[in-house]
Amino acid sequence: MGARMQNILTVISALGSGLIAGAFFAFSSFVMGALGKLPASQGIAAMQSINVVVINPIFLGVLFGTAALALFLGFGAIRNLADPRAIWIVAGAGLYMIGTVVVTMVFNVPLNNALAAVDPASGEGAAVWADYLRSWTNWNHVRGLAALAASGAFIFALI
Repeated sequence: MGARMQNILTVISALGSGLIAGAFFAFSSFVMGALGKLPASQGIAAMQSINVVVINPIFLGVLFGTAALALFLGFGAIRNLADPRAIWIVAGAGLYMIGTVVVTMVFNVPLNNALAAVDPASGEGAAVWADYLRSWTNWNHVRGLAALAASGAFIFALI
């Protein structure tokens, strides 16, 4: 791959990582707080709806498209570690894949599935919701920071 193409793909990875970081930032900084102020049944119902609507081509395309591009760039950079940009690309790819994609799949998605299985008006739902708010938001902080750091690493690779 030529240097120009690598730069273009690195810019796209930085932008994708930044977009995902922004989405996660919104949830960490105000969405989950707002949902937590609602009665449990309303907060659960709202989050259950969000978790259905988020499964769409635009969001998933950015989330997983950035992952695919990060992996492609990361493996290419590993094969060319003499390039001073390589370490930043590998760091960006690793941060995005582990801190964003793996955390999402291992922590946030199972929490979403558990929340989807409860009746919002039930006592069980309220108990699940209380734990969900804390756990999901904490893991969301992790993946948001990882996506932001990945974006920064991709940017450093360009400068």
